[in-house]
Amino acid sequence: MSLAQLHYTSAPQGPDGPDGPDGPDGPDGPGSRFTAVTPGIPRSLLREAEPLLGYEPPHDAPEHPGPAELAAFPQAFSHTLLSDGTRLLARAVRTGANGGGPAGSHTHAVLLPGDAGLPGGGLPISAWNSSRWASAAPAGGSPAQLEALPPSGLLGREALVGFAASRGPWLPGFLASLRELTEEASGPRDGERAARIVLVERDSADVALWIALACAVLPRDRADLLTFTTYTRRPRDARQRIVGVLPGDAPEPDGRDHHCRVHDCTSPVPVPVPAEQTPTDIWAGIASRVWLGRAPELFTEAAALPGGVFSPGALAVVALLADLAPGPDGRTAAADWAQTHARALGDARLSRLVEAFQTGAEDRTTAEFAALTRLFTALPDHLGQRLAAGLAPELRAGVADSGPGIARPVELLRVADVLGVDCADLLPGLAHRLARSLLAAPEAADAPDLLAVLEEHFELRTALLSALDALAAEDPPAAVRLLGRTSLALTGVQALPHLRMCAGAPWTPAAGGGDGNGLAALHAALRACGVSPFTDPLVLRTAVRLVWDGGAPAPGEARRLLSETGSDAHRAAGTWRTLVRAALDGPAEAPADTATGVDDADAAALAHDLLRCFPDELEPRVRGALLLLEFAGEIGAGRAGPPWTERVLALRAEAEPVEPAVLARVFGTLTRRLLSEERPEGELYALIHCGEPELLTAYATAAQEERVRDRLRTAPGYAADCFIAWSSLPGANRAWDRTRTSLLDKVLRPAVRAFSDEDTASVERGLERAGLHRAEEFRAWNRPGALSRLSRRLGGLGRPR
Repeated sequence: MSLAQLHYTSAPQGPDGPDGPDGPDGPDGPGSRFTAVTPGIPRSLLREAEPLLGYEPPHDAPEHPGPAELAAFPQAFSHTLLSDGTRLLARAVRTGANGGGPAGSHTHAVLLPGDAGLPGGGLPISAWNSSRWASAAPAGGSPAQLEALPPSGLLGREALVGFAASRGPWLPGFLASLRELTEEASGPRDGERAARIVLVERDSADVALWIALACAVLPRDRADLLTFTTYTRRPRDARQRIVGVLPGDAPEPDGRDHHCRVHDCTSPVPVPVPAEQTPTDIWAGIASRVWLGRAPELFTEAAALPGGVFSPGALAVVALLADLAPGPDGRTAAADWAQTHARALGDARLSRLVEAFQTGAEDRTTAEFAALTRLFTALPDHLGQRLAAGLAPELRAGVADSGPGIARPVELLRVADVLGVDCADLLPGLAHRLARSLLAAPEAADAPDLLAVLEEHFELRTALLSALDALAAEDPPAAVRLLGRTSLALTGVQALPHLRMCAGAPWTPAAGGGDGNGLAALHAALRACGVSPFTDPLVLRTAVRLVWDGGAPAPGEARRLLSETGSDAHRAAGTWRTLVRAALDGPAEAPADTATGVDDADAAALAHDLLRCFPDELEPRVRGALLLLEFAGEIGAGRAGPPWTERVLALRAEAEPVEPAVLARVFGTLTRRLLSEERPEGELYALIHCGEPELLTAYATAAQEERVRDRLRTAPGYAADCFIAWSSLPGANRAWDRTRTSLLDKVLRPAVRAFSDEDTASVERGLERAGLHRAEEFRAWNRPGALSRLSRRLGGLGRPR
C-alpha cells in the first residue's frame, strides 16, 4: 500500500516557487499554500485538509531564529479524521528564513485510507520523527505516492516504560481520562465539539510519548483510530482527541469546560480535583501500576480476557499472575472478576491466582475480604480450602485488632464464618472492645453488619451483653444513652442486672414529691434488675447512680437507705461515699423547730450512723466534719454538755476545709441555743471572747430570725435576758462590739419601743433581780433621745479591750 503526499508551506513565495492548487495564498495568510501534491487527490479533500496543515509558532518565538533555536521549536505531529473517513497524518515544523526573510514553516502530510493503517502495519504515532518526513517540498510539485513511513525507534518499549516512570504522579489521571474518552458511546465526530485530553508539556516529544503510551494501552483497532496532535496554540478549537500544548497555551482546568480534560505535567504535582468531581477510577489505578511495573504487555493479555478492554478485574488478574501488586482496589476487582470468570483462566492460572491472594497484605480492606468471600463460594473445594487457610491468619488478626472502630472486626468475623475460619477464642475480647465502642458511640449499635453478626453469633451476642452489663456498672449514664437508641434486646436467660436497670431509666424521684420519693425510685430500680443488693452489692451502686444522677439523697433518705441495706452492702458497693455526701452536702439551712430552735436532726443522726458504720473508711477530715454534725445534733437535742463553743471550734479546725453547708448547720444550731434562756453558764462569754467573725455573724443572723423577734415582742423576760447578753462585755473585741451594737439597735430597740408601759416595767423588774445597775443601764439606754455616757458605752462606743 502506498500513501498520497501533500506539502504545505507558509514561507514567502520565491520567483521559482510553484503555486499550490488553490492559488498563492492559503488560510494562514500571504504565502501559505500547497507546494507539492500527489496527483489524483480530490480538490474538496485538499480544501478540508488545508486548515489542518498550518503552523502557528509559540507566542514568544523569535522572528529570525538561528539553527539552535529552530531545533527547539515544537513539532506539530497530528493524526486527524476527515469527513470521508480518510485520515490525515502530518508533521509541521518551523523552517529557516528564505532569502533573508522571516522564518516560515513546512508541513509534510500523507493520507491514510479509513480501513487501513501505515504500510507495514505500524500505528500512526509510530511515524513520529520518521526519517521519511521532509522539511521542504520536492522538486516538480507532484510527488509520487510514499511507499513507507518507517518508525524512528524513539517510541520503543524501554522509552515508554522510562517515560511512564518519570510521569508517575500524572499517570492515573491521564489513564482515567483516556478511558472516559474511549468509552464515550455516541459522542460527536472529530471536528465537532468533541471531548479531548489536553497535555501540557514543555517538549512536543513528551506529548508524543504520552500518545504512544495511550496507544499501548488501547486495543489495536482503537489505537489505530486515535486522533492527536503533539502541538497546537488553540487546544479548545482542535479537532483531535489528544492535544499537546506548551505551558503558556494551557486552558485553565476550572471545571467549567467539561470538553477539555487538562493534565498539566509541568506543575510540581498534579492539580488536585475535588473527589466528588473525579470518583476513583480503579482501572486507571491498576493501569498506572502496570506501567510503573514495566509490564505494558499485560494490557494485551488483559484485553483477551472476558469483560472488555477497560475491565479493572481482568487487568488486575493478569497483574497478580505477573507478580505485580495492583493495590487493594485492584485485588478486590480481581476477586470479583475471578468469581464470574474463573473458567476463563483455566486450572493452572486459577491456582496461581489463589496463591497470589493468599499472600499477606497489610493494606487489605474489608471490601477485598468480602470479594474474596464471594470468590471462595465459586472456587472448587480444594482451591477454596487453600484460600481459606491462607487468609486465616489475617482474618484472625483483624478480628483481634484492638484499633478504633467496630466495623472492620465485625465484618471480618462474618468473612471468617463463611470461610470456616475458627475465631471462637477471639469472641470474648471482641465483645469487650465492641462494648466499649458502643458505649462511646451509641449510634454504631444499629449498624446492619453488627446486628447481622449478633444474630448469627449467639456466643458473641452473649459475650457482648455480659461485657455491656459489666461496663454499665461503671458508667450507667453511658449505658442509658446506648439502650435509649438501639434495638439491642435484652431477651434471654442472662441476668444483666445493670443493663436492665439502665433500660428502665430514668428512675428519678417524682418532681416536688419531697423526701422519700428517691427511695421509692431506688426500690423500683432494684426490682427491675432482679438481683438483691445483698447478693450483688454493685447493683446498689448502679441504682444509686441512676436514681440520684450523680447527686446524693436527702439526709433522711440516706439514713433510711443505710438502715434498710446495712453497712456491708454499701461498703462493698462504694455507695457509703454517697451517704457521706448526703450528710455533708445537704441544704445549708434546714427547717427549724419553732419551739426549740433545733435544726432538722436527720443530718446529725446520719452523721452519727456513718461514724458508727464506717470507722475505717472515713478519712480524718471527713470524720471531723461528721463529728461536727453529730455534736450539733446533740446540742440541738439538749444532750450535749458544755463546753459548746470551744468544742465546735476545735472540731472545725480538724475538719478544715469544712463544707459550707456543714458549717452553716453547726453554727446555726449552736447560735440558736445560745439565744435561748437555757444556755449553759459561761457559753455566752465563750462566744464573746472567741472573737470568731463567722460564728458571731451566725449569731447575729439567728438573732434576727422571726422566731426571736416574735419572742422579744411577747416575752418581756426574754427581752431582759437579751439586753443583759447584748450589753455584756463592751470592748471585749471589735467583732463582738459590731455584733452587739447591731443587735441592740436593730433587733432589741424596735421590740422594746413597741412595749406597753406594763411590759417595760416588767423588763425593768427582771433586770433589777439581775442587779440594780442592769435596770439603771436599761433605763439610760431606753431613754428617748438620751446620749449619756452610759448610753454611749452600752451602744458599744467604749474603748475596746
